[in-house]
Amino acid sequence: MSGVRFFRKLAILVKPEITQGEDAAPAAANAVILSNVTFTPITGDRISRDLLLPYLGNQGVILAGIYGRIEGDLEIAGSGVAGTAPKFSSLMRAASFAETVTAGTKVEYTIVEDGTETVSVYFVSDKVQHVFVGAKANFAPSFVTKNYPKARINIVGMLGTITDVGAMPVVSRAGWGTPVPVSKANTIFSLHGWNAVAESLSLDLGNTLTPRFLMGDERVVVSNRSATGTAVVEAKALSEVNWFDKTQSKVGGALSIKHGTQAGNIVTITAPRVEIGEPTQGQTDGILNYSLPLDLVPVNGLDELKITFT
Repeated sequence: MSGVRFFRKLAILVKPEITQGEDAAPAAANAVILSNVTFTPITGDRISRDLLLPYLGNQGVILAGIYGRIEGDLEIAGSGVAGTAPKFSSLMRAASFAETVTAGTKVEYTIVEDGTETVSVYFVSDKVQHVFVGAKANFAPSFVTKNYPKARINIVGMLGTITDVGAMPVVSRAGWGTPVPVSKANTIFSLHGWNAVAESLSLDLGNTLTPRFLMGDERVVVSNRSATGTAVVEAKALSEVNWFDKTQSKVGGALSIKHGTQAGNIVTITAPRVEIGEPTQGQTDGILNYSLPLDLVPVNGLDELKITFT
């Protein structure tokens, strides 16, 4: 009899594919490290047979359009070396970002719609390996004070094999940067030209991940994208910043957040046009704040969000 299997013994290997849907065979060197993981090994459409029989009862179902889903939190930190891509670059590329490396200086991620990449994922849960191919992702970063920045990653892939493996992959943390807390010292946030005094900022690229099952073709596509966010800011006098006027006028303004101070571990996220939604008043520690819905609107197309590591 085999022994018990442990929830915390997990390795996730992710590698870009040359051809969508063809297993890229990721190895331990392609590992990504996540926390707060939610795993759906198999999901699909449950089709009832609905036969008319001389008795009542459950007739069972047929499962069609089978795929899998992985969600988890990713620490946002650089590689430690300016101009070297972070270890989770495969997830960025799977989220329809193009990667541009300027050696020794920076790595930029910009949105693309043509020629997007897919990844193969090996999800190894204490010696049981689940394979997904043709996978795409969504990327939703958040910056919360007194915590380190994270991104919620959502991965959808076509179901491959599920097998026992003899041993867990030997995953190294080498090359993974250490995140620094969101704070006044480490984080500069600007919204509509105001140097924000803020509790948090959350953004969501808003990729709609759609598994398609057709005769002659099966794949995951990004069928839509709508980038949004929420900023929780300290309430100020209207003479300093008037969110109510911005909401009603629907005037767009820029957003920028720069986190980190050491070269190789600085991430900057910019959005050229952000519209402010209806503010909600609240409080923290008895201090008034506003929760601001954000709509990230393209200016010239494919430019509503840009992420740079320096």
